[in-house]
Amino acid sequence: MLTENTKPQLLSPTLRALLWLTALPASLVMAEPADWEIDSEHFSIVFEAEHIGYQQQMGMFLEGSGEFRYDPETGELSGGRVEIAAESLFSNHDDRDEHLRGRDFLSANRHPLIVFAATGYTPSTGDMAHGTLSGNLTMLDETHPVELDVIINKHAEYPFGHREETLGISASTTIMRSRWGMDYGVSNDMVGDAVKLRFEFEAIRQ
Repeated sequence: MLTENTKPQLLSPTLRALLWLTALPASLVMAEPADWEIDSEHFSIVFEAEHIGYQQQMGMFLEGSGEFRYDPETGELSGGRVEIAAESLFSNHDDRDEHLRGRDFLSANRHPLIVFAATGYTPSTGDMAHGTLSGNLTMLDETHPVELDVIINKHAEYPFGHREETLGISASTTIMRSRWGMDYGVSNDMVGDAVKLRFEFEAIRQ
C-alpha cells in the first residue's frame, strides 16, 4: 500500500524539460549555429560545357569568397552567400577567356559579380554528410533558384596553421545558362546550354 510519502509525485514541466535535456547527448545539447568563412586559399570553382560536340571545355573562376551560418550538429543552414568575380574566369586560352568575359556570355564589365544566396540545406535521410543545398543564383541581373548536391567531406580541427574548426565541402550542380539570358551558340549547337558547376572548399568556423 502507498503511503503519503510513497505516492508518485507529478513532475513540473520545467523539471521534465531538464530531465529530457540531460538524457540527450552533450553534443546536441550544446549545438548551436555558427558563422563559417570560406578559406580563399582553398576554394576551387570549376565549370564545364560542351564545345560543338567534340569535347567538354573546362575552366575555372580564380576569385571567390563566401560565408554561411550553419549548425554541423543539426544540419541546419540559416543563410549564406558566395560571390564570384566574373572577370577571374580562366580557361587557359586568352582569346577564349576574353570572349567568355564579354557580351556574348558573362558581360563581366557590366556584371562583375556572380552571386549565390543560400536559402536552406536538407540533409539526406540518415546521412548528415550528404544533402541538397537550395539557393538563388544571380548572373546578368537575372536571379533563379538552383539546387546543389553537397558532400561534407570532413569536420574537424585543422591539423596545422590556423588550427581552427574546419569543414571540407564538395558541391555540384548543372544549370541551363540560357535561363539567365546567356544563349550564345545554343541554337546552332556550337556551345552547350548545360553548364556543370563544381565547388571544392574549406570553411573555417569564426
